[in-house]
Amino acid sequence: MKIKKYGFTLVEIMIVVAIIALLAMIAIPNLMRARVNSNDAVAQANLKTIATAMESYANVNSNYPTTTTALIGIAPPYLGEDFFTGIHDGFSYDATLTSFTYSVVATPAGTNLGSTTYTITTGGVLTP
Repeated sequence: MKIKKYGFTLVEIMIVVAIIALLAMIAIPNLMRARVNSNDAVAQANLKTIATAMESYANVNSNYPTTTTALIGIAPPYLGEDFFTGIHDGFSYDATLTSFTYSVVATPAGTNLGSTTYTITTGGVLTP
């Protein structure tokens, strides 16, 4: 009389584990690249939002703000979020402001968070 054995052999389990590892090796770098691309797009959009706030402020006040708090500290604020403190979507933002010009730089907080430093200057000119 023959006894039936149920289950998987060690070789079958090792093959399944190897296939899963191979799929993970392919998928993880693609996911990381998508995250970096997403953070880059958000940084560009945030810079355009900041430029719009600067231009709106200048239209009302006949000059650009000289501090970032001028965009946030009034009611209603020109910016709904303070991008200049902390890290936002993998980027930190630094502004150089005068009454007649502005320059805002978005710098990646890490190599796996963004790929390029972006700058937006007076008139909304965005450069990578």
